[in-house]
Amino acid sequence: MSSQPEHQWFDEARIGMFVHFGAYSVAARHEWVQNYERLTAAEYLPYVENFDPDRFDAGEIARTAKRLGAGYVVLTTKHHEGFALWNSRQSDFTAHAVCGRDLVREHVDALRAEGLRVGLYFSLIDWHHPDFLIDWVHPRRDDDNAQELNAGRDMERYRAFMHAQLRELLTEYGQIDYMFFDFSYPEHKDGWDGKGPADWDSEAMLAMCRELQPNMLVNDRLGIPGDFYTPEQYQPTEPVRRGGELVRWEACQTINGSWGYHRDNLDQKSAPLLAQMLTDSVSMGGNMLLNIGPDGRGGISPRDRAVLETLGEWTELHRGAIVGAGYAEFEPPREGAYTRRGDRLYLHLATWPLGYVHLPGLAGKVTFTRLLHDGSWLRTSESDPNSEGSQMEAAGQPAGTLTVHLPVQRPDVLMPVIELRLADGVSS
Repeated sequence: MSSQPEHQWFDEARIGMFVHFGAYSVAARHEWVQNYERLTAAEYLPYVENFDPDRFDAGEIARTAKRLGAGYVVLTTKHHEGFALWNSRQSDFTAHAVCGRDLVREHVDALRAEGLRVGLYFSLIDWHHPDFLIDWVHPRRDDDNAQELNAGRDMERYRAFMHAQLRELLTEYGQIDYMFFDFSYPEHKDGWDGKGPADWDSEAMLAMCRELQPNMLVNDRLGIPGDFYTPEQYQPTEPVRRGGELVRWEACQTINGSWGYHRDNLDQKSAPLLAQMLTDSVSMGGNMLLNIGPDGRGGISPRDRAVLETLGEWTELHRGAIVGAGYAEFEPPREGAYTRRGDRLYLHLATWPLGYVHLPGLAGKVTFTRLLHDGSWLRTSESDPNSEGSQMEAAGQPAGTLTVHLPVQRPDVLMPVIELRLADGVSS
């Protein structure tokens, strides 16, 4: 994990927004629709020709991200379909050719206007390019003559094209803070080879990134070590290590079951669940990159907007427990998880206990305790560890336990958070 001071912003941000938008948004049934339905280029073309993002407002997306509490936003400049959202000189398979707009330019300008960090996503895969070899994720893999279709295709020409497109993104849009490459799959499967670092010339791509954007964070999906690890659609259950060493990581998550707009996918995650997932990430030293898939006209769907607004209200009240916070080396109680920011320890309560919560090892280490959402003081105490209790009185807690006394009514927030100010010199 890099320790460059230029990357500290990422470790402090803790929440980012992912934006999946492309011609697949018009199809409205998953960003992998061309793959899943084995669509030919001709069958997919109507979604490209009718790409009309009249409701795509990069400024509104940036403001929505800011209200969420996100510190950065990542736009899919080009997904696996190969449709570029900027005015690429390498191809006319672009948003600019269809609708006359450079959506990447709009994205970076809007983020800078709101003081947010600029993130770009770039697909290593391109199903539209005539030199991209058919493999086990390609839409044409099941054609009767699929093997024959690879005759004349040349990955060296494709690499030159892809590297040239990447160079455009790295040189024509000012400072880029974050790059999400997607993805390497070197495994042999279903009679087909996959693709990995040699196919992309990943070393050269990373070198280009380091040369042209030396302060930019690069993810791990080139198939070679990057600056951060990217678990997708699952939550780690402990701080992430590779080779025994702690690494920087970011869990990327959808709001429903699809990255791109999927009109009929109703597997919507609730705001309380997303707050729990965000807390879990921060408590283990990671970030959460939460995705939206604008609809076929580029607008944020009402169901996504409602969840983002509710979650944003919670992050605004509990910002100190998320932004700039991270892993805390204290044993949490069974009811929740800790995050820590300097001399502040935060207990995120997934369940609300009756009357009190017991905190192992914190007796004598806390100078003030309050509910974070409204700043209201909470009484604390220590019990006699030798007391066996009775029918009317609870038994004592182990020595060193701090008991925090709670109101009977659970606060009306997605997840209550208790802030504990630690005494000087308290480490763990």
